[in-house]
Amino acid sequence: MKIYIQAKPRSGRIQIERLAENEYKVWLKASPVKGEANFELIKALADYFGIAKSRIAIISGKTGHQKIVEIV
Repeated sequence: MKIYIQAKPRSGRIQIERLAENEYKVWLKASPVKGEANFELIKALADYFGIAKSRIAIISGKTGHQKIVEIV
């Protein structure tokens, strides 16, 4: 399954909001330095969906706010 993420790093909270069928907005505490926000995004999505972090991969947008994430 592929989902589309609008990431908001440095927001002071971790929250996931479902916008549409496969679209989510995710607020993250981490800054986008050295991939910290991406690691936090994967952990937050794993907790949200109740799956292992290893089943989640960012396939597009690693350095941007708009991301495509694949969940296996």
